[in-house]
Amino acid sequence: MDLGIKGKRAIVCAASKGLGRGCAMALAEAGVDLVINARGAEALEATAAEIRAAHDVEVTAVAADITTDEGRARVLEAAGDVDILVNNAGGPPPGMWTDWDREDFIAALDANMLAPIAMIKALVPAMMERGWGRVVNITSVSVKSPIPVLGLSNSARAGLTGYVAGTSRQVAGNGVVINNLLPGIHATDRAESLDKGAAEQQGITVDEAKAQRCTTIPAGRYGTPEEFGATCAFMCSQYAGFMIGQNVLLDGGAVNTTM
Repeated sequence: MDLGIKGKRAIVCAASKGLGRGCAMALAEAGVDLVINARGAEALEATAAEIRAAHDVEVTAVAADITTDEGRARVLEAAGDVDILVNNAGGPPPGMWTDWDREDFIAALDANMLAPIAMIKALVPAMMERGWGRVVNITSVSVKSPIPVLGLSNSARAGLTGYVAGTSRQVAGNGVVINNLLPGIHATDRAESLDKGAAEQQGITVDEAKAQRCTTIPAGRYGTPEEFGATCAFMCSQYAGFMIGQNVLLDGGAVNTTM
């Protein structure tokens, strides 16, 4: 399928590994020129080189912390005008409700709510002027089904979801489409870390811990960065123009809800 976005330009945040990398790869396959960002320069440059070798697109790598004003300024300066924005950042640490103070919530909001909002505010006005744009915010299944130990993430990502619900409907008439993509467990470094932690806690092997987690997923497996990226690319495509302010679950059926 021709997604109709060949020659477009995209920023993909946290793109050196995992789900962000999957999104960058899928957009490059569709012919999109990329500005990719992550904090670690070495992994980011390796990803950029791999994308260039696999696809005939321009790739600019900007090593910076997208959750800071300085980091965003560096990415935006390097990017110039873009047609597509994929917001992505790692989630705050787990814990109990008694663990978190005001400073913890401010840090979570800065990274997972205010940073993507700042990127939207910086880029969407020019998209509106041109009459075309796509924004995909990578959030979490916790927006639909809050995870008790991820209270910081639940709070910050719910705030972003509320912001997108209103903003997306205000800009849709100018051809700008904003949606959220909600991952469940995917085969990434994060999932491996969770499996190792569960294995150590229960005194079982990592493979056994993974098998246990897979039983909670109706699809019976973890998602892959490739299929996550393909979903993101579709949400950035010419075919997504009537999909406004939606929260798209990609979790193998783990969240059982009709709403």
